[in-house]
Amino acid sequence: MLSNIGVPGMILILVVALIVFGPQKMPEIGRALGRSIREFKRASEGLTDEIKKEIAKDDKEQNTK
Repeated sequence: MLSNIGVPGMILILVVALIVFGPQKMPEIGRALGRSIREFKRASEGLTDEIKKEIAKDDKEQNTK
């Protein structure tokens, strides 16, 4: 999704955010966004690990039958 925006689109988004939120709020918003992205990545990695474990478990059960 973000790969379709391009540089001009990103600049426009940043300018609009700067106008709406002001320069004082931008670092705080950036930190919050970064924390949210990190938390999402951790959660998705945990879910992926659980799915891989279940698949490996099912494969072992099928191979022993």
